[in-house]
Amino acid sequence: MYQEWKREVKIATMRKEPIYMSREGYEKLRKQLKYLKEVKRKEIAQALEHARSLGDLSENADYDAAKEAQAFNEKSIAELEGKLIRARIIEEEKIAGGEVRIGAKVKLKDLESGEELEYTLISEIEADFTCGKISITSPVGEGLLGHKENDIVQIKIPAGTLRYRILKISR
Repeated sequence: MYQEWKREVKIATMRKEPIYMSREGYEKLRKQLKYLKEVKRKEIAQALEHARSLGDLSENADYDAAKEAQAFNEKSIAELEGKLIRARIIEEEKIAGGEVRIGAKVKLKDLESGEELEYTLISEIEADFTCGKISITSPVGEGLLGHKENDIVQIKIPAGTLRYRILKISR
């Protein structure tokens, strides 16, 4: 199992494409990595020590569970390290104005319902629809990229077609 996840992480890390994200998103990943390394590793080490103290490891479910948790934790650490290495912080002042790009906050009007919506376009890693943060690779995010204020955008989604007017683009 260890060799399998190590190979997966190595392949993912070899990809050279940068991951664009906000400073907030980058710091969130750093904190998550720190927690996995400094807190979770210790908890798992304690669980392994306890399981070893129970005796025979060949039929020890506690030991097996702790080893599995350790492998999963190490895989998560390696994945986060790979993402942080490839991370590029979006410098808001350097984003071209006037067009919807990664890092932009876009205010839309749904032309069917009249409802106004606001989304921030970010990378997949930071996407959180409940907070109004959508990925640039989502159908809506991808459909908005490159458009300007007052453009009418038609976006095909699995449930049909959305029609929006872009009211405002901000950073």
